[in-house]
Amino acid sequence: MTAAKLPVAPRTLSLALVLVLALMMGCSDDKTGEAPDMQASVKIAQPLIQQTIEWDDYTGRIEAVDSVDIRARVGGHLESVHFTAGARVNKGDLLFVIDPRPYQAQLNLARAELERAKIRRELAKNDLARAENLHAARAMSAEDYDARQKGLREAAAAVASASAQVDAAKLDLDYSEIRAPISGRIGRAMVTPGNLVGIGIDASVLATLVSIDPVHVYIDVDEQSVLRYRRRAHQLNPKSHDLTGTPMQLAIADETDFPHQGHIDYLSPRENPDTGTVTLRGVFANPEQWLIPGFFARVRIRASEPYPALLLPERVLITDQTLRFVWVLKADGQLDYRHIVPGPRIGNLRVIREGLAADDWVVVVGGQKLKAAMPVKPEKITLDAAGTP
Repeated sequence: MTAAKLPVAPRTLSLALVLVLALMMGCSDDKTGEAPDMQASVKIAQPLIQQTIEWDDYTGRIEAVDSVDIRARVGGHLESVHFTAGARVNKGDLLFVIDPRPYQAQLNLARAELERAKIRRELAKNDLARAENLHAARAMSAEDYDARQKGLREAAAAVASASAQVDAAKLDLDYSEIRAPISGRIGRAMVTPGNLVGIGIDASVLATLVSIDPVHVYIDVDEQSVLRYRRRAHQLNPKSHDLTGTPMQLAIADETDFPHQGHIDYLSPRENPDTGTVTLRGVFANPEQWLIPGFFARVRIRASEPYPALLLPERVLITDQTLRFVWVLKADGQLDYRHIVPGPRIGNLRVIREGLAADDWVVVVGGQKLKAAMPVKPEKITLDAAGTP
């Protein structure tokens, strides 16, 4: 039995035909639309011109101007400690006391000897006075008279010797009280009360005391930089090329800028042949005591006088092996892959020493994927003082 074919409704055929025609028209529209824009959108700006001072960066170590190992000058049992570890002390403050009784006894003995010597001197003086009368009356021989004179001189010398012994005993008694030789911050006591302390080369260090204001900072500088600094100093003062007084700035680990101001106060008289560097020392005020001896620090040395410099944001510069480049849009609309010579970094900006003119238009946004001869759609903008578009 053969199945009967059902007739197709004319309305169904019409709807299918409309759908096919619509699909064909859509394809036709896609093929005849405009081609996508192949120009790269970029933002261009002219370099900033700012009065600039160049600084060279180094790593240095902070050192105390004065550092003293406290040792006893007389021996004996340590009786007491009079400071708190880590505290600030002033010059002359009492730090340690060594049992003073033996030295007080020595002083008393020396004073007694001095009194005895003075009495003997008075006796010798009286003997000489009587001898002078007898010698004038020719009742005493010249030898006896000379002996009386000699006796007075010996007695006077004995007084001077006894007086010196008193002074020495006073010093020993004074040394039983150990006082701060400088102002600064003191470490912990290395010897506790009751221990016997000695003197001389084997004397124990009782504590360490370092000055805290001002501080020194030592850095190692290469030969070329030292010569450059000295030539600059000579330009400022033709009669000298001394670096003393050259401004320095310093920052410690948690500081982003350089808030501490100082200057060079020492230049090593010779170069280190192993490193090819010369040691420079700076001095910095430290009233708030943030600069602790032993800390590492970032140090900058002023390398120029103020001058108008061309600057670009650091992110704009392209590194190609060892060279630096920027994209420059020329007057004809073509891109120029321009080689430049950068200078030091000033915040987020980089000094451009060579390769750019003040009226050049530099790609500052969108230059990462550019290629030579690529068409671009530039938008001119102006950089603010920080180099932000």
